[in-house]
Amino acid sequence: MLRIVEDDFVKRYRLEYNREALEQVRPYISERAYSRLRALLEYRLTGKDFDRSPVGEKIALAFSAGSDSTSTLKILRWAGFEVVPVTAKLPQMNEKVVDKAKSYGAVFVEIPGYLEAMTEQMNKGAPICGRCHSMVIKAVEDYAREIGAKIVASGDLLSSGLISIYKNGDMVTLNLPAFLALDKAEIIELIGGKYDLKFGCPLLWETFRKAPSVKRFSIQRVLRELRARAITPEIAETLIFDILSR
Repeated sequence: MLRIVEDDFVKRYRLEYNREALEQVRPYISERAYSRLRALLEYRLTGKDFDRSPVGEKIALAFSAGSDSTSTLKILRWAGFEVVPVTAKLPQMNEKVVDKAKSYGAVFVEIPGYLEAMTEQMNKGAPICGRCHSMVIKAVEDYAREIGAKIVASGDLLSSGLISIYKNGDMVTLNLPAFLALDKAEIIELIGGKYDLKFGCPLLWETFRKAPSVKRFSIQRVLRELRARAITPEIAETLIFDILSR
């Protein structure tokens, strides 16, 4: 399921740092969850196998059905967690995405005022991704409270170190790909090796058309991922050309 990082200095450094972050949230999660997450880190570092029987711990996952959240779902379920994929009902979602989310057992949640908030951002010529993300995560956290889950997971690749896993109010946020120092190529391999590289969603592409200057924020995001070695130069080039073509 997961590759061993072997002699990759940067990934090993990130994983050691992420282990410190895990220790900081230990008082706020069950000992079973802590032990299994630590075992995942050790597996990634050394290849040491671990018990993958059910942990008895619910994790609410912000699930878009894209590559990052799909790999997160697969890894956590493989590791024995009871993962509830939570998909926000967004106007830009097409039927194919909805069907894929359903196939993984996703629960769908509403986000009141979402389209109004996005329209306001678009009319100002402002980026929409940050606002979208915060609204989606809030909806997932609200659902997590309803089902008694203490951990909310995401497919974020960049949040290394102390923000790969951290206490967030009454929840613990787990950005699993960042926590395991996964890169995009590994994620694509995990989901089956085939993935059409595109940046963003139809709503973001509409924002690009209305306010082309917003493209620079998306390109900056790609470059941050490149500097963090979360993506390769080839993937970065493909994504940047995709952004510029919209």
